[in-house]
Amino acid sequence: MVDDELTLRAGLRLTVPELAELARISHPAQRVEWLACRVAVRQLAEEYGITYAGLHKDEYGKPYLIGVNAHISLSHTGGWAAAVLHQSRPVGIDVEPVRDQFTRVVPRVLSASEIAHANGDPNRLAVYWCAKECLYKLYGKRQLTFREHLYIDPFADGANRLTGHVRLPDHEETLDIHCFRIGPGLLTVAF
Repeated sequence: MVDDELTLRAGLRLTVPELAELARISHPAQRVEWLACRVAVRQLAEEYGITYAGLHKDEYGKPYLIGVNAHISLSHTGGWAAAVLHQSRPVGIDVEPVRDQFTRVVPRVLSASEIAHANGDPNRLAVYWCAKECLYKLYGKRQLTFREHLYIDPFADGANRLTGHVRLPDHEETLDIHCFRIGPGLLTVAF
């Protein structure tokens, strides 16, 4: 794990706030995932001809490229790391293994119609969770909740394109979400 961390850090220019954030992560695997996200977004930036100068976070914790108007989102968990970049539109990304945890969070995350549609199926619950996490990251503000403000239209099993909604008293938005099955988990991207 230490070798992986050193390898990942070698190609990154971390800002003082990023170094402080990394220092607060004590688990070695989470440090590697955190660094891998930044390596991935740096590689994406370079593919678009963008000079990578590091990341900063706004008051809500949403990451942005320093000195660039492009939009990014990051996700990492359980040995996986992912990043997405779009030059003109906000984006959100989430990567998750399918796990039993989703059945425990259902009441606070899903609406009544989403609970009925999921019908306790771990794969459907994972899709709802990942899709809502993407919407949350895309919107990037803290005053919304998964159950009350984020909605996913019913979907067919195996669907790779979903429709999501952010519904607030002063803001409504319908967004596309792409869902990819990777190994024992999911990767979702909203834009």
